Amino acid sequence: MKIILKSAVVVILLLSIGCSKQTPKLNYGEVNLIKSGFMFTEGPSTDANGQVYFTDQPDNKIFKYNPQTDSISIFHQSAERANGLYFDKNGHLLACADELGKIISINQDTSFTVLAQNFEGKQFNGPNDLWIAPNGGIYFTDPYYQRPYWQRTKADLPSEDVYYISPEGKLGKTEGDFVKPNGLIGTPDGQFLYVADIGASKTYRFKISSDGSLTEKTLFCNEGSDGMTIDKHGNVYLTNDFVSVFDASGTNIAKIKVPEIPSNVTFFGADKNELFITARTSVYKVTID
Repeated sequence: MKIILKSAVVVILLLSIGCSKQTPKLNYGEVNLIKSGFMFTEGPSTDANGQVYFTDQPDNKIFKYNPQTDSISIFHQSAERANGLYFDKNGHLLACADELGKIISINQDTSFTVLAQNFEGKQFNGPNDLWIAPNGGIYFTDPYYQRPYWQRTKADLPSEDVYYISPEGKLGKTEGDFVKPNGLIGTPDGQFLYVADIGASKTYRFKISSDGSLTEKTLFCNEGSDGMTIDKHGNVYLTNDFVSVFDASGTNIAKIKVPEIPSNVTFFGADKNELFITARTSVYKVTID
């Protein structure tokens, strides 16, 4: 009987230890305002020098934030209603320009090249967000949001999808069966792609094949997102009512409250631990420990 009791005590202690383990939390500092007075900020991306570029789509401008001087200046004054941005390995700034449904590459002299502008002869819905894989392949989402500056009032394409432009420039539609894909981000090693289906209030993870196609669709979390990013630890940052942070297993580890509803996020700083947040009429930053 004594032996049984001792065994029971051991079992209880082990269960107690197991139950005392808490979900890991993300440590972060105070959310600080950088600047306000914009119309609707979006699409931040950091260049090789650590400067963050972001858009104000209703005002049709791209701005540049310099962390060294804590100042913001205009980079482009007419970027075809650019939304999501991402720098390629050659330093060109790529943009989802939904004025006429294009993916464009912007040079430092503000001239640009059109990389894609239709699929099978039909205009894109409205390219929204993009990510460039290590091999140079480009993934972008194409949801339909009626814009006040459009002449058209309905979509040319029958569905809202994710597209892939290969390193050779070949355009194709990925398989995913989305309601309204919006934010997306890939892992630095190019193995996985996260896609937020904001229309379904879910985010999925896909395996990226060698030809760029997406396979192994897996539910990552039951939250949608506008813009997204990923940190050096593999945590995924979504933007909805908060900046919601999930670890690689899909466990929520933080909800960072921002004074305005966030739209997109990216990292900057020498240690890539400064989170830049676009949020409606303002831009903010917060240090992630």
